[in-house]
Amino acid sequence: MIERIRSEQTDELCKAIASIKNVEEAYRFLDDICTLSEIEEMSKRLNAAKMLREGVTYNEIAALTGLSTATITRVNRALRFGSDGYHMVLERIQQ
Repeated sequence: MIERIRSEQTDELCKAIASIKNVEEAYRFLDDICTLSEIEEMSKRLNAAKMLREGVTYNEIAALTGLSTATITRVNRALRFGSDGYHMVLERIQQ
């Protein structure tokens, strides 16, 4: 699955993300590379993944986050059949 997004450009992006050392640096990088709406959308998707793992329903997640049920479905598909990225980061930030 990861191979479909792999390229020299995405390698550089991943290296840049991996070089981030703390939350403040992450904010600085996100502020430069993304629009506010992109950051908000990614934040909502991560929050949806967390809620899906906790058993919250699609309708409740939609009401709480403003995400469409189609987007929540994509997040759930990534949780179930993706590259385990959501699981990996959620485990790390919940410790």
